[in-house]
This record gives sequence, C-alpha cells and structure tokens, in this order.
Amino acid sequence: MAPLLKLSGLIDRLNELLGKVIMWLVLAAVLISAGNAIVRKAFNVGSNAFLEIQWYIFAAVFMLGVGYVMLKNAHVRIDFISTKLSKRTNAWIDAIGIIIFTIPLSIIMIDLGWPLFARALQSGEMSQNAGGLIRWPVLMLVPLGFAILLAQAVSELIKRIAFLKGLRAEPFSDEHARSDEEILAEELAAEAAKKNAGAA
Repeated sequence: MAPLLKLSGLIDRLNELLGKVIMWLVLAAVLISAGNAIVRKAFNVGSNAFLEIQWYIFAAVFMLGVGYVMLKNAHVRIDFISTKLSKRTNAWIDAIGIIIFTIPLSIIMIDLGWPLFARALQSGEMSQNAGGLIRWPVLMLVPLGFAILLAQAVSELIKRIAFLKGLRAEPFSDEHARSDEEILAEELAAEAAKKNAGAA
C-alpha cells in the first residue's frame, strides 16, 4: 500500500500545482474580457480571436480544475446526509462511487474526446468565425481534463482504501479532511448546544 500512497501524493501535488495555474488563468480571462470590452466600446473595434480566447481559457479553468476540486473535496455532495454518516460509511460510499461512476465516466470521455482532438489537430481545423482561432487546443481539453479527473479519482480511491484499512487517520487529504459545509454545520451545532445549555 505504501507505493500506492506515494503515487496518490504525487497526483495530489500535481493537482495542487494545476490549481495554482488555474488561479492565474482566471485572472487572464478577466483581463482579456475587460480589455476586449474597453476596446470595443472606446474604439468600436472587435476581435473574434479575443472572444474565443476567453472561451478557451474558461474551458481550461473548468476542465483542468476538475481534479483540484476533487482533491479539495469541494465537489457537489449531499452534505445534510453525509454529515450524519460516519467517516467509514462516507469512505465506503466514496470508494464505490469512484469505482462505479467516476473512473468509468472518465475513461469513456477520454475515449470519445481523443478522436475529436486528433482529427482537429491533423486537419488544422479553424473556427468558422472570421479571425477565429484553431480548434485543437480547446478540443484537447476534453481528454486532458478527464485524464486529470481519472488520476485524481485513483488518488482518492487509494486514500479511501488506506483509511478503511486503518493506514490513514482521514479519508481525505490530511489538510482538507472536512469540507466548508461540514465546518459550518459543526459551528452551528456548537452554537445551538451553547444556547440550549444557557436555557437550561
């Protein structure tokens, strides 16, 4: 299990790095969008290339950030149910979900997305808009994004199994053992307990 945990740590570090890159991509998208709007209003000059690069960056933020979101345990889950379950039960649910849904979905999307990217790269496919961009970089984001998700899903599965075997104290990344919702729920419960104690 130790080599698998090392692999998990390597995948986690990669997605931590991607998370930092994505933050800069968000800033780039904002600056390009603002610059494009200012030039359009001030000089009545527009550029399809600048519009499309915004879409490309937006797509990159979502597709390359999906593994980072999973690493941080910030993906959508039914918190009002999961907070009532034990860590072991949640770890089992996560492990089964990863095996049945996340890994197969990622493999299917890589398999479907790769030929689209390869065709666009080979043909040099361009945007149909005047002055638009080449298409293969944005199409590459589909298989790449799902490959990143697949890698992080494997990392999360390793962590859940290690936790269930008693080799880890937490089923998630150590520094992100609880989601924001779980922390909020605990704070609200503590406040309610204080009020009840005061009333008694």
